[in-house]
Amino acid sequence: MRFLSIGCLAGGPIMPNASDMASRAARAQTLLMRSDDARFSTWDTHQVDAFVDLLADAFVLRDTTISAPITTRDGVRDYARAWLTAFPDMRIRRTSRLVDEADDTVAAEVEFTGTNTGPLTVGARQVPPTGKAVVGRGAYFARMKAGRFVELSFHPDQAGVLAQLGLMP
Repeated sequence: MRFLSIGCLAGGPIMPNASDMASRAARAQTLLMRSDDARFSTWDTHQVDAFVDLLADAFVLRDTTISAPITTRDGVRDYARAWLTAFPDMRIRRTSRLVDEADDTVAAEVEFTGTNTGPLTVGARQVPPTGKAVVGRGAYFARMKAGRFVELSFHPDQAGVLAQLGLMP
């Protein structure tokens, strides 16, 4: 159990009441949701630089479809642009979300739609556009510190997307 000493009365700590603690938790949860909404919106509206601006100075972005974590702003820009090049009409919506204000973390399920009209990076190779529309699903986990994202972990259903594009059985 965590205790917060916010003052002294007759030499002992004054403990916040349950209402104060609930209010702080609600404010923290609201901040996390707003920050996550802002980050989510940058993807849906294709604002790559605005997405990058939400990252902390030291961050890591992981995606199950790439071999190594991304830790540079230019790397994140390239990553986002690769998705948006492959699916220039991409739209994304969150289907569920959990927020843990105690750890400054967010977890969510998402669904995206788009038409593959640009080259798609699959591993180390570029696949020409298929012209096919997809509905992709996935999940993400995000952790914040001091109002910025320090960790992002994306888990798109790559097999489902590739199957819809006719690139795997």
